[in-house]
Amino acid sequence: MEAFYNLDGWLQALIATTFTWALTAAGALLVVFCKKVGTGTFALMMSSAAGIMLASTFFSLLLPAIEMSGEFSYLVLTCGFVLGGLLIIVTDVVSGKLNLFSGNANKRSCAVMCVAVTMHNIPEGLAVGVAFGALSSGGSVEAVAAVMLAVGIGIQNFPEGMCVAFPLRANGMSRAKSFFIGQLSGAVEIVAGVTGALAVTFVTGILPWALSFSAGAMVAVVASELIPESFSSGKIRATAGIIAGFALMMILDLAFG
Repeated sequence: MEAFYNLDGWLQALIATTFTWALTAAGALLVVFCKKVGTGTFALMMSSAAGIMLASTFFSLLLPAIEMSGEFSYLVLTCGFVLGGLLIIVTDVVSGKLNLFSGNANKRSCAVMCVAVTMHNIPEGLAVGVAFGALSSGGSVEAVAAVMLAVGIGIQNFPEGMCVAFPLRANGMSRAKSFFIGQLSGAVEIVAGVTGALAVTFVTGILPWALSFSAGAMVAVVASELIPESFSSGKIRATAGIIAGFALMMILDLAFG
């Protein structure tokens, strides 16, 4: 791991987002072998990822942003956080108003899902890139927090790959094409991650803004996608998953951060 931390921030972000994309591809790959995944397993994966991402939002994004934003931290964090959340809200609105496949509700739903997942992966990749860029540039982001942020997003990406691939297969697309489109939805994270890392490396003044912006986007993704999906199959299972995911992130950060 020491060799990894000695790399430039953009290389760390490249490796981390390649990992998150790989888990998207792994989730999509299940369409080649399986017809469907149990709702209970799916919900537990989503809820635990939500807990990890919520904890990561605080430990690796908001807390470092508070420490480095100085006198006007309340203003910087509030503005950045709100703008990040608005990005996801606007994405949802635009995706919901797509007029594709108007004659076929199922195919239109698949198109909306593909676009929504792809668009949501942009701020997620940005969050990973910002975290590793901040780590590399000497910010107060802890290494374990940056790594766990990538792990949390990767866990979430696994069912997201399934969310894209399985509906496409159900609507008549071949297994190979369903897998290809499913994994492609996560590839944007690599570009966004490297871009975020380079931005905070060369323009350190934007770091608090970038961290809080990514935090707002992450919370919006958790609230709009992960939590509703996880609670759809039972409150107790979903609550336990969120608590377990958050606790795991908190333990690792406090013990090794």
